[in-house]
Amino acid sequence: MTDTLTLHHLEYSQSFRVLWMLEELGTPFDLKVYSRDAKTMAAPDDYKALSPLGTAPVVTEGGLALAESSAIMEYILDGIPDQTLRPAVGSPHRARYLFWWHAAQGSMMPLQLMATVTTISQKRLPFFMRPFVKLYVQGLNNLFIQPRLNRLLTLAEADLASAPWFGGETLTAADFLIAYNMIVGAERGVINETQHPRCIEWVERMKALPSFARATEKDGRASMALSY
Repeated sequence: MTDTLTLHHLEYSQSFRVLWMLEELGTPFDLKVYSRDAKTMAAPDDYKALSPLGTAPVVTEGGLALAESSAIMEYILDGIPDQTLRPAVGSPHRARYLFWWHAAQGSMMPLQLMATVTTISQKRLPFFMRPFVKLYVQGLNNLFIQPRLNRLLTLAEADLASAPWFGGETLTAADFLIAYNMIVGAERGVINETQHPRCIEWVERMKALPSFARATEKDGRASMALSY
């Protein structure tokens, strides 16, 4: 008997995109939902104990416990030979798919996370330190974070003008991996209709997928904005 994959889903976390992709694939899986601490918003101890990282998402299967969104998605796709969410080697869309697959986690996520961490840190400092730290945060954002993020979004606009999905002409795993970055960016106004109309159209296409409605129902949360 084959072990069933279990997604350990933490509310307000990046595990939503794994849940969403699983719903799109229609492959059998078990779902275990965990709630954050109401005061600290931290994951519960039983969730942290699932993997050495103690972070979301995590999947288990038999004796395996695997963390990291991209690793989990690759593992799931490897187990479904007939899935269509990865352009084949030799496909004209393969390079584009690979770029956005890696850019989502390697470039866009660190920039967005850096912006979030500095903002949260600033708010938690003693009030007399905040004006000085605010200047530092503004400089970091203006000189480093925003210019790099803008270049990525400019490229996204150009690519989405030539084909509707990040992996090319059809929906791919790259769309699910980058969805977290794009949807949270849109919810926070970093991605907007004036500067990034095609990115906003892409977000709307993604949310129109029936798998989004099913994943949202199982997640119980319609917004990812608090999930950093």
